[in-house]
Amino acid sequence: MKLIDLNRAGGIGANSHYLRLGDLSILVDCGMNPKLSGRAATPDLARLRGTTLDLIIITHCHLDHIGSLPLAMRDQPNTPVLMSTSSRMLIERMLHNSASVMMRQKAEGDEPDLPLYTHDEVDRIAGRLTGVPFRHAKKFRGTRDEVEITFHPAGHVAGAAGVELKHKHRHIFITGDCLFEDQRILPGAKFPAGHFDTLIMETTRGATERHLDRNRTSELARLVESINQTIKRGGSFLIPVFALGRLQELLTILHDARKFGRLTECPIFASGLGMDLCDYFDEITRKTKHIQFNRSVIKELHIKPSPRKFTPGEDPQQNGLYLLGSGMMVEKTPSYAMASCLLGHARNSIGFVGYCDPDTPGGKLLATKSGETFLFSKVNVKAKVKAHVERFSLSGHAERDDLLEFALQATPRSIVLTHGDQPARDWFARQFQDNLPKSKVIDPVPGQEYLV
Repeated sequence: MKLIDLNRAGGIGANSHYLRLGDLSILVDCGMNPKLSGRAATPDLARLRGTTLDLIIITHCHLDHIGSLPLAMRDQPNTPVLMSTSSRMLIERMLHNSASVMMRQKAEGDEPDLPLYTHDEVDRIAGRLTGVPFRHAKKFRGTRDEVEITFHPAGHVAGAAGVELKHKHRHIFITGDCLFEDQRILPGAKFPAGHFDTLIMETTRGATERHLDRNRTSELARLVESINQTIKRGGSFLIPVFALGRLQELLTILHDARKFGRLTECPIFASGLGMDLCDYFDEITRKTKHIQFNRSVIKELHIKPSPRKFTPGEDPQQNGLYLLGSGMMVEKTPSYAMASCLLGHARNSIGFVGYCDPDTPGGKLLATKSGETFLFSKVNVKAKVKAHVERFSLSGHAERDDLLEFALQATPRSIVLTHGDQPARDWFARQFQDNLPKSKVIDPVPGQEYLV
């Protein structure tokens, strides 16, 4: 099998891999880098010029995995796209949101080549998107060769899939983004056990050591207690959240906490894409039983729309709990603007509940010490870090030890490291060198072709 990592910058960003299996050309994911914009945020699709793709496979619907899909489909007008049934129910809404964001950026004059695609284009490609149930093997035939594809639940987020490929005598597994622990609304990954010839695996948390004194239950209790303490001292609590998955998870957790008298009374604010997706999650629950989410939690929590008018750098008049995107506090998002209002006041708190790329504002804030100055450059605000800034171990990505255990039992001949910064990849590479010395470990250079 030949493999090319099309993510221009490597690491975590515009996730996309080209695979060549016999005479079959397959693209796995086609994302957009959340730290960049315009063409720079897309995979290097120029590497596919002159290649006719037989198939595009989508692992899940976060934009770093699907944000550039319409561009690939434009260049490949006859190529079908496969994903899990739940992802098929989500993908159009996510792509339409991406088109809206690009239109807004175009209006602000930031990028001359935006939008990269429009709402009309998303509508036109919809007929080529196909959902396949989990654990349902589907055979796909090219000109000569045939591949069998099976999607397996990957945890992480609704619809996320690990992808099993069988081609002749070769057995390949792609983890995608995965989490083996159960979340409140989503069971953990259920991957097939046993040997794979090639394993293509995420490495997101490779540099993060497991805290033996912390688990998901204790971290949720710590989060609720931190919210209670903040509200009681007259402050506001901001949770930067990912619209897809994390908001719905947190709403359900907060609903449980309030139902059992563990969450203090306070206004809760949330709006935007994440709230729209609650309807989709409710539908996925009813139609697939893949997740467990009921949109009634919104009414029972009395969720209010987040304030549209507030001045960056000024503490909002309405104290409460704010669940706002984006999860990494990327520039020009509601969580970024609200953080500029809260950071300079000791009564407030900002709690991160997911992965933050070190180069994003969220990652940079986590690395900033109390009392130091933090610059919100896009809103022209400087603030001393006086608010409580905390990280809660509630990531949607697998603990490195869990992922390593899965990889070791698979005894692959080749292992391809993806979706992780360099320290994370290096940790896995060392582990495989020690524990699977006969396996070929590849940390792909973007754009370079590998035989795996």
